[in-house]
Amino acid sequence: MSGETEVDVLTFGRAEQVEAAASDWLARRVTDNWGEADEAALQAWLSETPAHRIAFLRLEAAWGYTSRLGALRAPRRGLARDAKMSGRVVFRIAAAMVVLALVGLGAGSYFGAPREKIYTTAVGGRETLKLADGSQIELNTDTVLRLVYSRKVRKATLERGEAYFHIAHDAARPFTVRVGQHRVTDLGTKFLVRHAASDTLEVAVTEGLVRLDATEGPAGARSNLLSVGDVAVVTGHNTVVTRKPAQKLAEELGWRHGVLVLDNATLADAAAQFNRYNTRKLVIAPSAARIAIGGTFPTNNIEAFTELAQDVLGLKVKERKDEILILR
Repeated sequence: MSGETEVDVLTFGRAEQVEAAASDWLARRVTDNWGEADEAALQAWLSETPAHRIAFLRLEAAWGYTSRLGALRAPRRGLARDAKMSGRVVFRIAAAMVVLALVGLGAGSYFGAPREKIYTTAVGGRETLKLADGSQIELNTDTVLRLVYSRKVRKATLERGEAYFHIAHDAARPFTVRVGQHRVTDLGTKFLVRHAASDTLEVAVTEGLVRLDATEGPAGARSNLLSVGDVAVVTGHNTVVTRKPAQKLAEELGWRHGVLVLDNATLADAAAQFNRYNTRKLVIAPSAARIAIGGTFPTNNIEAFTELAQDVLGLKVKERKDEILILR
């Protein structure tokens, strides 16, 4: 399965909408005949998102420090309705002034630190995140990515899995990807980052430049500037950089289109690739592990792969509950 997600960024415009709604709720509670139904509706709005509750509590606290609060409380019985409405109007004007003062400190300080959001894909799943600046992040199977995105910060942490980044370069707000003890910094580019279960990190550049830095380890650890075709593989404190032709990189990125491209791969390697995308696993017997195979296969169609192994390579296929065994 695959999908696209518009990243929910707390932009200035959205912050203004939340603050305006919070001031309206507070105005109604202070100046109207507030009842149980009103309170229930307010609590429902507050529970929708932490931003609602934070905006309301901060505005309520700020308003509490003003001398106007007592004068604008609900009018006593017998006062004309226009007086009540006048109180609400004045309240909203004053509340708006409080909001503007808080926003003047910056949306980040008003709502706290930029929020982190976690994106995950299931085994066999894919998802594309579209950022407000035009950047895109494509998540491959069984991936966990933590993203912090605001007007000042663009950073991601790849907990596991694989992601392809197409980043709109912004020197004043560089995009970084943290993987374990390493950091990848965008210098205007498209690049792949893979974090294997064995804690091996792979970075491949298909366009532009990236910088790969060790954030921990030996004091002499150096940065690696990677350009188009460069593939860096990091294991522990060791980094090996090689170059691959564009066609080879394109084949390895076949998952972006839902396919695996196998070029003279051993059955053992092919099975390892398929097993990343399927809960039913391929098991290759030692007698067949080194047999070479090639072709393009849908990532979620292991049946096509086993049929080729059986019909073309003459191998035996045994079905089990959660496994498919291939042997001579």
